[in-house]
Amino acid sequence: MLSNVANSISMVFLSNWAYIALTSFTSSVFWVVFCMFDQLLFFSPVVVFYLPDDAVVGFILSTIISTLLGMVVSMNLYLLRHSKRIRISTASLFSGSAIGVISSTCASCSSVGLLLVSTFGSIGIAASSFLSNYQIPLRLLSIVLLFWALYSISRNLTRGCTICKKFN
Repeated sequence: MLSNVANSISMVFLSNWAYIALTSFTSSVFWVVFCMFDQLLFFSPVVVFYLPDDAVVGFILSTIISTLLGMVVSMNLYLLRHSKRIRISTASLFSGSAIGVISSTCASCSSVGLLLVSTFGSIGIAASSFLSNYQIPLRLLSIVLLFWALYSISRNLTRGCTICKKFN
């Protein structure tokens, strides 16, 4: 199982440098977004990155999520371009990435909490408190879902390969 994932990763990223560039770009964009939501990265009046002691775990998990998200996007693009008969499920990309973005918003300490409360009222308050209380478990869940997405992409890539079936 792990060797299939490693083979698929090497097949995608060693085939063309554009997939590495796409992964880097996507990871960087989501890293900046996650750091802005967590109020670790500020752009006004100057660019400042501040990491307090209590935000280290969230920062590490956000960095892992953004890296995995970049890999999943690149591998899905590779799969879309190189396979004609394999059905692609968008659930593998959407599930982990959506939970990753939602869990990265510290709803009680950013403007997202105010937006939720003013838009949805008491339901927004409940959503804001849920996101702030279960932020770390939701990030861990999104990491698990992104690993599952990598596994399902690698399974789809190796399923169509007749050479891989002979050696496995």
